[in-house]
Amino acid sequence: MTSATAAGGTKPPAAPKSRKSVTGTRRMVAALFLLPALVLLGALVVYPIGYSVVRSFYDQSGDGFAGIDNYKALFTDEGIRTALKNNIIWVVFAPTIATALGLIFAVLTERVRWGTAFKLVVFMPMAISMLAAGIIFRLVYDQDPDKGVANAVWVGVHDTFAQSSAFPKAHPGRQSPLKPAGGGAFITKSPVSAGEAVSLPLVGVAPDQMPDDAKPAVAPKPEPGEVTGTTWQDFTRGRGVGELGGVDPSELGYAGMRIEAVKDGRVVASTTAGDDGTFTLPASADGALLRLPESNFKEPYNGLDWLGPSLVTPSIIGSYIWMWAGFAMVLIAAGLAGVPRELLEAARVDGASEWQVFRRVTVPLLAPVLAVVTVTLMINVLKIFDLVFIIAPGSSQDDANVLALELYRKGFSEDQPGIASAISVFLLLLVIPVMWFNVRRLRREVRR
Repeated sequence: MTSATAAGGTKPPAAPKSRKSVTGTRRMVAALFLLPALVLLGALVVYPIGYSVVRSFYDQSGDGFAGIDNYKALFTDEGIRTALKNNIIWVVFAPTIATALGLIFAVLTERVRWGTAFKLVVFMPMAISMLAAGIIFRLVYDQDPDKGVANAVWVGVHDTFAQSSAFPKAHPGRQSPLKPAGGGAFITKSPVSAGEAVSLPLVGVAPDQMPDDAKPAVAPKPEPGEVTGTTWQDFTRGRGVGELGGVDPSELGYAGMRIEAVKDGRVVASTTAGDDGTFTLPASADGALLRLPESNFKEPYNGLDWLGPSLVTPSIIGSYIWMWAGFAMVLIAAGLAGVPRELLEAARVDGASEWQVFRRVTVPLLAPVLAVVTVTLMINVLKIFDLVFIIAPGSSQDDANVLALELYRKGFSEDQPGIASAISVFLLLLVIPVMWFNVRRLRREVRR
């Protein structure tokens, strides 16, 4: 025993035992576990990227070196330029609108009783594949209002304020007193006189297309000092049945038909036929020609051509927003749940309105989440392909073209792999800065 131990009664701390290092073994085990993932990553990501970069510098046959000619085509080929323009529209509008709607939904669902159910309904489209969503919206945007929901609603609203004609296919029949007047209108062949009964027979309207308020036509009766008449559907089913130019019991009047009296190119009187097709004009119509204006025969409003050249891109963006607004809402709602409530209450106590609280407190606190959602959607829309390929019909697919679709067309339809590879590299270069921004922001948030 040493003197220090004897004096103090305590032992000095023992030196730590040396243990055999197992670092080498751990690295080997980690490498073995990572090896399958690294092989897949190399085969499915690294090799295709490297091959595409190399292939983009060769001509279409792959034998001759083309330099940067394929990249020049990105800015000279009309189809690629249209695709690039549409991609810019997608990147600017689709993520912005989807994020804005997600923010609105997330804030509002906090204040409603059935907020969870509403979130579920809004998020549900995310469970649908792009292919299925494309088929759904191809039907939604159908031009026929009887099939397409969009035009059914649009036509319904339009017809509420501007009723369509019930007689778009009506026209004079054989031995008719009417003749074409230009622009789709019809006019009598000779002037009418006061006290005279005028017959204006028409044909061409299917019985099931007649107005619901149409009644059996009544033969015109002359009235002194007035021009009276009847306009009706001069057709009775059955061969040899009915009198041509005469009102038969089963024939319906053209309810609502507008009649104008025209003298020297000027309308001097006008009226509308009753449910039985009869009409009366004042004495001022004496000596005038009776005209059935083109408004009586205009085709019914058929809605918008949603998938036409001018609307196809906004329409497809609308279907994308329908799918991804729920994604934005869920992420923003998660961020909103972490906002300190005392800050919101303090702003309200200081006299801020709800709009001011939202604009000056809620949105700034949610700025990191909003940035992540927007950037994620930007990356997503840069690669958009499925919706455009499925929804846009062949007649307007060139107008809806995007870079991913043009890559597919060049590589598989037009057999131009060199240009297709250049497009893929260009897309990669567009995505990398956005991904770098997103990763950088996420790391910054983790450090906090």
